Amino acid sequence: MDDHDVDAYAKLLRRVNSPRVVVDNDACEHATVIQVDTVKRQGALLEVVQVLTDLNLAITKAYMSSDGVWFMNVFYVTDDHGNKIRDEGVFNCIEKALESDACMVNSTGKILLSKDHNLIELTGTDRPGLLSEVCAVLTDLRCNVVNAEIWAHNARAAAVIHITDQSTGTAIEDPRKLSLIKKLLYNVLKDHGDFRTPIVSISAPGEIHTGRRLHQMMFAARDFERPDSEIDGSVRPDVTVLDCPGRDYTVVTATSIDRPKLLFDTVCTLTDMQYLVFHGAVVTDGKKSYQVSTLCLLVDFFSA
Repeated sequence: MDDHDVDAYAKLLRRVNSPRVVVDNDACEHATVIQVDTVKRQGALLEVVQVLTDLNLAITKAYMSSDGVWFMNVFYVTDDHGNKIRDEGVFNCIEKALESDACMVNSTGKILLSKDHNLIELTGTDRPGLLSEVCAVLTDLRCNVVNAEIWAHNARAAAVIHITDQSTGTAIEDPRKLSLIKKLLYNVLKDHGDFRTPIVSISAPGEIHTGRRLHQMMFAARDFERPDSEIDGSVRPDVTVLDCPGRDYTVVTATSIDRPKLLFDTVCTLTDMQYLVFHGAVVTDGKKSYQVSTLCLLVDFFSA
């Protein structure tokens, strides 16, 4: 069976076993309980958390468990003001998003599918004035920025930028101009004091989740390596990793200050590292977020 047949079979399996979403506003006094049952596979948990995050739902508690070929997730969620979710449109949006192949919420502005844009992805060393110089290059070349999101962490920077030709309002098609944009942006990102090579790519936009893509770019840039010059006495997350070779899984416990999108960022990181979460729990208490996840390497899971 070739890769195309495997992909087609996976899509068929998903459509036959569509995710089941159950919403309960009576089970908890302070939060709406959302239960999602899906086929167990790599990325399933990330898709669910991504949808809830894109809808700006705060996850105050969560439990994840697998049984056979099924993966069961229970989330306790509130709105930005700490209230239960009463809008039926939100529940319908969750069901629709999880049942689609892309599993993305288009209404949040996280995804641009228009062919009238060019997609620029940048990764390089962060420094003062970097964003200003990137914008100056695009302005000088008469490019209009339609949408952009930039992340910086541990002296690394990544950006996803959608642009159009200022004169036409559509995608730039001239290969010479595209080549010039790429060359000048590379020169801006190049840091002669850093051995790491910047990355600049320009393409036609496809179905991407900006936050998810930026996670992948920052992971590839090894943003988890903190420069010695930036080590300070600030409060940092407490993460412990315990291998259980006899049971073929790893237990990861993380405690940190709670913030929006914390679970999304955590699951993205584990997914990028090729870990499959098959049991886990997340509990928030005031300003602290206590996360416990039982993990299994994807390759071990499928070889078992």
